[in-house]
Amino acid sequence: MANWVCAAIAGRNLFPVQHPFSLFTRFVKTFAAPPSNSTLARCAGITSMMRLPVRGTAQELDACFVGIPLDIGTSNRPGTRFGPRQIRNESVLIRHYNSYTRAAPFESLAVADIGDVAVNLYNLKDNIRIIREFYHNILSSGCRPLTMGGDHTITYPILQAIAKKYGPVGLVHVDAHDDTSDSVAGEKVYHGSPFRRCVDEKLLDCKRVLQIGLRGSLANSHNYDWSIKQGFRIVQAEHCWYKSLAPLMEEVATQMGPGPVYISFDIDALDPAFAPGTGTPEIGGLTTPQALEIIRGCRGMNIIGCDLVEVSPPYDTTGNTALVGANLLFEMLCVLPGVKYGNLPLNNVQLSL
Repeated sequence: MANWVCAAIAGRNLFPVQHPFSLFTRFVKTFAAPPSNSTLARCAGITSMMRLPVRGTAQELDACFVGIPLDIGTSNRPGTRFGPRQIRNESVLIRHYNSYTRAAPFESLAVADIGDVAVNLYNLKDNIRIIREFYHNILSSGCRPLTMGGDHTITYPILQAIAKKYGPVGLVHVDAHDDTSDSVAGEKVYHGSPFRRCVDEKLLDCKRVLQIGLRGSLANSHNYDWSIKQGFRIVQAEHCWYKSLAPLMEEVATQMGPGPVYISFDIDALDPAFAPGTGTPEIGGLTTPQALEIIRGCRGMNIIGCDLVEVSPPYDTTGNTALVGANLLFEMLCVLPGVKYGNLPLNNVQLSL
């Protein structure tokens, strides 16, 4: 039996190598990176996340991008089923390195796009099982998933799978809404209840939960009381106005400690001026620089997975909301454990115009 290598269309990739006199195939880990625009035009090629190689499994990957095109858990404007596809479309502009933090994720981690979860658009509760089982397979391979939603319902089954592997985890939850409702119209599973269900099942280490960006009108005056009683730290959007969030994130890093942490970022945490393409927009939100400060402030934490949810392309025909989402996912990739960093940013260089 001759040696053979199945090379990837995107160049450097993870590929199976079969050795002589062996019936077994092993995977050799190599690093893939977004192709250069000089060799493959951004309008060309398969529309994977950041134009990375497409894989059918998370085996031998350090991190993977995965889409969950689901929106049947929404309470207002639908359309997030189209989120993963549009985020991938807009991600073609993302390059190899983080220009400020000097993170070099594609020189540090084996990363690929493993496609979408095969969701059931006719049965929300069945999707809880489908997603949970899909993520069990990802996590069993040692891979850290970065998820493109989809509505926020998806975080519940993801955390079911995460907690089975890691136990109760810390949570950095960036959102306009606390998503801790008990039920609506008699239904306990929808995009407004994922973290209530997570607490019910002891999936979260409640003393290590941050909810930031909360705002908007409420159904009652004590809407946040339940979260506070669980031990969550709540930072409303108004407390973030006109300031850097870097000092806050230093405190959060201490709060999270060395334990496993999950990041869940609802795009409606941002003001609609920055991200109008979402289902439940609220005015007075965070800015995109503040979003960068939050994610970059997670560097050094034991991040074991992330998601970016609630991008609804029909409500932003410019694609800007999905572009923001794609870049925030890149920032999440940059703060995963094991990512190498280059020279320090030019903090003290004075530029003359």
